[in-house]
Amino acid sequence: MAWCRGQAYGQDLRDRVLACSDMTLVQVAAKFGVSPSYVSKVRARLRDLGDAAPGLQHNHVPLRLAPFADALRTQIKASSDATLDELRAWLSETQKVSVSYPVMWKVVARLDLTRKKSTSRLSSSSATTSSRPVRPGRRCNRRLMKTASSSLMKPGPQRT
Repeated sequence: MAWCRGQAYGQDLRDRVLACSDMTLVQVAAKFGVSPSYVSKVRARLRDLGDAAPGLQHNHVPLRLAPFADALRTQIKASSDATLDELRAWLSETQKVSVSYPVMWKVVARLDLTRKKSTSRLSSSSATTSSRPVRPGRRCNRRLMKTASSSLMKPGPQRT
């Protein structure tokens, strides 16, 4: 059964779960591959509200600093090398709003803003690009090791 996080189960499943009123929660959950909690909530919704349809979802929380989004954008463009603490201090001084470090982090990320000075730098060629070394006394995961006899490799042409 395909289900994505944040989406309600289909109405047909709700109807089938509610049709099995003579069975226990665990039996219905096992039969349809859902949790006993789901069966309990569907039955309770029908009992309390008289409706088996899913309720409205309230998982779209607006940004706390949404009224200050334009001001934040202009401030970040003006001083692109400012740290989050400096942005918090600026917001506190100019807008009289105090927020935590994680809130500022999330707001900057959600507004799709970057605080980097330049993205045109060359990457360091001296950086290690191999996987982590195995600590002494530990086995390495053989599935992750690259071998010369991979099944993806085709034999080359025969030499004459």
